[in-house]
Amino acid sequence: MTGTHINYYFICQRKLYLFDHHVTMEHTSDLVHLGRLLHEESYERDAREIFQVELPGGESFRLDRITADGVIHEIKKSESMEEAHIWQLKFYLWCLKQEDIWPVRGVLEYPKQRQTVQVELSEDDERQLSEIKEKITAICALPQPPHVSKMSICKKCAYNEFCWG
Repeated sequence: MTGTHINYYFICQRKLYLFDHHVTMEHTSDLVHLGRLLHEESYERDAREIFQVELPGGESFRLDRITADGVIHEIKKSESMEEAHIWQLKFYLWCLKQEDIWPVRGVLEYPKQRQTVQVELSEDDERQLSEIKEKITAICALPQPPHVSKMSICKKCAYNEFCWG
């Protein structure tokens, strides 16, 4: 399970299922490409440390940036899916805490809006993340993808043509 699984759980469970089954559409999306460019060009003056975390059991994730004072920085294009971004970062904090890489805290950065959001992990968040992981496992184990539901985010989604085309 990765941070992307957590993120997609909050955005669209069909997208989560397709991603988990290696149906990836991001490579065809101009919006995804623009997001990657923003990510690469943001905070160029800062020392950028891409930190690959490999956990026992095969889970791994990549942190956008971690500073010497233990702050994990996640760079996102827009705050329109902020709940998903917050839970993705909480998942990273939770995984690091389980590996005794603690204390750390997180910051979501939205460079285009020049906004930041402080993210901390509570005991309640940890319980919720455990439940979310179980729900994600159940969704990904379904024999077919969940039924498609039209949402406002569909028009900007990389899977739009797959679901609606």
